[in-house]
Amino acid sequence: MATRYLSHLPMNLHLLQAVQLSWSPQLRVTRAEGDCESVLHRPASEVMDRPLHVVLGTTADKARELDALARQDSRTAEFFYAALGSGDAVPLRLTLGLDEGEPSAAVVDLRALLAGAPPLQLSGLASQLSHELRNPLSSVKMAVQTLARNTGLSERDQRRLTIANREIRTMERMLWLLSEYGRDSSPNLEPHAPRTLVQEAMAMVAPELTERRVEVRVDEAPDVPRVKVDAGRLRPVLAQALLNVAMGLAEGGNVEVSIRQGPQGRVLMLLKDPSGALPDEERDSLFEPFECRLARGAGLTLAALRRVLVHQGGDVSAETGPETAAVLTLTFAA
Repeated sequence: MATRYLSHLPMNLHLLQAVQLSWSPQLRVTRAEGDCESVLHRPASEVMDRPLHVVLGTTADKARELDALARQDSRTAEFFYAALGSGDAVPLRLTLGLDEGEPSAAVVDLRALLAGAPPLQLSGLASQLSHELRNPLSSVKMAVQTLARNTGLSERDQRRLTIANREIRTMERMLWLLSEYGRDSSPNLEPHAPRTLVQEAMAMVAPELTERRVEVRVDEAPDVPRVKVDAGRLRPVLAQALLNVAMGLAEGGNVEVSIRQGPQGRVLMLLKDPSGALPDEERDSLFEPFECRLARGAGLTLAALRRVLVHQGGDVSAETGPETAAVLTLTFAA
């Protein structure tokens, strides 16, 4: 029996703005799952039992060609412009194969797919920066830490070395965020306890939190399931998000994190940012790199956070809370 050829992906079809279609030998749609309204510009109820060429906005000859390619079960990728009634031709990418014996296609609107992808220049820049700067930065870090162990230094020099260490850690995190935003490799998903993820992220920025005398308080609802994430890639961006909130607090403040069960078996992590203003003019660019003041610092934190979560089947959103300026809601697959 043929297997689902998309099952290896960390998929939530709605979050990925994708649709999976299957059809009969008569080329009529037998299954439509995912974000039909965004990709095909009509709800799933209007797609079922419709001719395949009508659903995909193409010709009957093209539909027969797609059917033949799917039946070869070679996971062929096919690109074409579809007339879906939106006024403009929509560029579609179809991955074709057999799904439990039926010809099937994963359909993606290329405009939506490319809108969330980093420019090739940014990916290249991230790789080059990582190669060119990480090694010399590590050498500087080791030299500063060696100097700090000198008991003969004055208090003023010790304080200067403390500042140097802090700024080196900041540069390391910024390099990592830039590198992560440009990364395209598949995540290694494993189950993790949400509270543990927060605690491990806190440990990565513990010196900065201690310096500001800021504590992270986690309120976790009972019976919250584990979440499937690539912890190695999530922890650093989550750590930077926690630090960003801490940077906006007065000394001795608290970063509040709530963990709750969400709809459809998902898990929500709410991060309250009392000083994070959400101006109306910035809402559309909130998760764009270098565009959002809410991200603080280099402006990459929220962009990298969303990119990591979406690639792992989750998402992040922001809204104004009833008792605080902004609330980030991180969504995870359980």
